[in-house]
Amino acid sequence: MLVKKFRPKTPGTRQLVLPTHEALTRVAPGKRATVKPTKSLTSGKRRTGGRNNLGRITCRHRGGGHKRRYRIVDFKREKENIPAKVASIEYDPNRSAYIALLHYRDGEKRYIIAPEGLKVGAIVQTSEEPPFKVGCCMKLKDMPLGSTIHAIETRPERGAKLVRSAGLSAQLMARSAGYATIKLPSGEMRLINENCRATFGVVSNSAHNQRVEGKAGRNRWKGIRPTVRGTAMNPVDHPHGGGEGRSNGNIPQTPWAMFTKGLRTRRKKNKYVVKDRRKK
Repeated sequence: MLVKKFRPKTPGTRQLVLPTHEALTRVAPGKRATVKPTKSLTSGKRRTGGRNNLGRITCRHRGGGHKRRYRIVDFKREKENIPAKVASIEYDPNRSAYIALLHYRDGEKRYIIAPEGLKVGAIVQTSEEPPFKVGCCMKLKDMPLGSTIHAIETRPERGAKLVRSAGLSAQLMARSAGYATIKLPSGEMRLINENCRATFGVVSNSAHNQRVEGKAGRNRWKGIRPTVRGTAMNPVDHPHGGGEGRSNGNIPQTPWAMFTKGLRTRRKKNKYVVKDRRKK
């Protein structure tokens, strides 16, 4: 069972649905406590509350929340031809996916995004040759066509930027003229340099999209502050504000009077997009 529905003993648990986190490595068999993160692979994380260097809010609805330690994740996977053993599958409060702790044969330890089905004790590595196993990483030019992949680089040696969230995966469709055609989870078809690296498999924690928080306080724990509807504001605060009672017929706008919900904001066409995600 991937998700757990709680017996409603309080109003906050009436709609609550949470992942069971069965894939995480426990301290001991039958215990609920999970292993602690590797201290050398974590760092402090300062929160901005959505404010920039001038103290002005540039991202609304941020603030508060539980203190977190940042897990340093290896998105580059540049250690080639050095096998690594999966030591544990761990929770990361900074992302929706799980992370896996690798112990390399040369003694180094690193975190990676954990794919679905990766088990403790499995051997993974970055190389140009098979095996094409879940968790192994290689360049797009060396992968078989039709492979299911995630953690894709957009430029060689820059680190994975695409398909990193829980339950997502992309597909390698074709290769030609030094570029690979990738079908992204949104349906968009994009050209990516074939020297970019990607990892085999689907990102872990696929039950994340079934999660229901159950109460507003659980979002506050995550550092998300309340969102107020524009129609509930005064005219000075939002383009939708004011009016006697409920007023309809407004053109959807942001608080700064920019048209939204359908307005294209890209300044120029991306030449690497073969097929737009909106076109069927």
